[in-house]
Amino acid sequence: MTVNMGMLDRAIRVVVGILLIAFALPLGFPQTGWNWIGWIGIVPIVTAVIGNCPAYSLFGITTCSRA
Repeated sequence: MTVNMGMLDRAIRVVVGILLIAFALPLGFPQTGWNWIGWIGIVPIVTAVIGNCPAYSLFGITTCSRA
């Protein structure tokens, strides 16, 4: 896999992923019955760690300045 994400994109994904996981856990957010949706936050964290977004690859997008 090639890296197709820049550092800013990766940092934003980590922050969004952490916020979503915090929503899944009752950490400052009320229980709504939809909190399980927050576990989707694992996806942006994983893509940020590996530096490759499959959707970017599909559409030919890159935010990496090296590409």
